[in-house]
Amino acid sequence: MHPTLFDHSQNNFSRRTALKAAGCGFGSLALSALASQTPVVAPRAKRVIFLFMQGGPSQVDTYDYKPELYQHHEKNVGFLVPRTRQEEQRAVMQPMWDFQQYGECGRWSSSLFPEVAKHVDELCFIHSMHTEGVAHGPATLFLHTGATNLIRPSMGAWISYGLGSENENLPAFVTVNPPANKGGPRNYGNAFLPAFHQGTVLGQPGNLNALPEIRNMKSPLSDDAVLREHEFLDQLNRSQVADSTDPVLEGVIQSHELAWRMQSHAAEVVDVDRENRATQDLYGIGDDRTDGFGRQCLAARQLAESGVRFIQVTHGDNGSNPKWDQHSNMPKHETLAGEVDRPIAGLLTDLERRGLLEDTLVWWGSEFGRTPFSQNNNGRDHNPRGFTSWLAGGGVKPGFAYGSTDEFGFAAVENKVHMHDLHATILHALGLDHEKLTYRYAGRDFRLTDVHGRVVNELFS
Repeated sequence: MHPTLFDHSQNNFSRRTALKAAGCGFGSLALSALASQTPVVAPRAKRVIFLFMQGGPSQVDTYDYKPELYQHHEKNVGFLVPRTRQEEQRAVMQPMWDFQQYGECGRWSSSLFPEVAKHVDELCFIHSMHTEGVAHGPATLFLHTGATNLIRPSMGAWISYGLGSENENLPAFVTVNPPANKGGPRNYGNAFLPAFHQGTVLGQPGNLNALPEIRNMKSPLSDDAVLREHEFLDQLNRSQVADSTDPVLEGVIQSHELAWRMQSHAAEVVDVDRENRATQDLYGIGDDRTDGFGRQCLAARQLAESGVRFIQVTHGDNGSNPKWDQHSNMPKHETLAGEVDRPIAGLLTDLERRGLLEDTLVWWGSEFGRTPFSQNNNGRDHNPRGFTSWLAGGGVKPGFAYGSTDEFGFAAVENKVHMHDLHATILHALGLDHEKLTYRYAGRDFRLTDVHGRVVNELFS
């Protein structure tokens, strides 16, 4: 019997030492490093699909209905402005899209997301989110790593470290067209965790229209030459690892082993074109407006079905600026919502009909929200003090809303949920205790939630 790998009192070197003592060779180690681990609490979900709307969709124009905004439209009201941290008089701006109640639960949604609104009875809204950082860079890093200015492992890397992959031929963490700016690779990096826990990129960072594929999957060499090359590299790695205590070397070796297995198996997993026409239509593939994000969402479903633990799909960079960042052009929200609405609804439908939604946690959200007062006439500024995220599947309460902002949708006031709390809750859904999922580095134990975070048990059925 191999020793337990999911022991957070050990670092990876001590795990490797134990495996050597158990008679495991290099190949066994590489497979074990990403092998599926046993959760420490009863899991509700096996995997997470995170739909990241980079830049900050406006909560008061999407899901947080506030009648007071109509009554105070263009009137000056005092707000503690996030950027200046001072009380200032600002002109309230009403939503630009109509709200109505949907589904049996009667939850509110604006006309921006008509297709997702059809699934409102499956959604669990968190209307009281708040976070750290008023600029995109710090807030985006905090969303992904739990820190604003320090190099820390990303959430996907923590999940990979804690649970491993359900499929030894695929990574545990995949990110589709991730952010190229506002933290860039740090948003899907491993920091001090072993290197094979960093996110594997599908597509291209910062390219919204890049196809969701892994580059350089096919070697230009013949099959025999590829095999000889791999065996030679394996021999070199075995000779180096035998007497090494370098965790960086270990991570590189395991990354090489995973890459070798992916060359034989991953290409057939992520292949949107193998899906039938009806499935592609469900995601909006073939429609110029929704084709890009539709392909990415369908690839996410294929990855989830194949055993990947954490999949992030980013509707993100637009050159140097995040797409959802409308300081002076809020009407653009309609264009952006039109690009993602049908694909997201298609993903929810597809997961449900395949029986995957019950153990897949879908998370829709951003680094922060936007202000209920105007900026530059018809824009809204950043707002980390109160915004909305939603979850679906993975054991959360369907058709449920938790927490609230004030009467203007500005600041979380009831049942507040900090980003640390959301991280803790998502880990809990996967069977991980955020206080015990630690890694010793530089003389102390680190974790995703630092010394903060609480599990919001009220979100679960």
